[in-house]
Amino acid sequence: MEQAGPGLEKVVADSLRRLPPTEAPLIAWPLVCGSAVAERTQAVSFAGGVLTIEVSDAGWKRELQALAPRYVATINRYVGQRVQRVEFVLRGEVRQR
Repeated sequence: MEQAGPGLEKVVADSLRRLPPTEAPLIAWPLVCGSAVAERTQAVSFAGGVLTIEVSDAGWKRELQALAPRYVATINRYVGQRVQRVEFVLRGEVRQR
């Protein structure tokens, strides 16, 4: 998540934890990845512990795969320990799982 004060982080985490477990990671994605990445990606599904993110091209996919462990750790800090991994797919490659 981009820099936020501890009070704001608590408010965000509390709000995300009130969402249905299947929706919270999708809503958290743009907050966790930041605005530059959020403009080029879209969280499309969350099932079986896997958060699927569509990316616009193979270059972005490679770059983001290297950051996946960091994204998982940050998401789980806000929504709980439900996300096991983030999977990046090219736009249109995979829809709902």
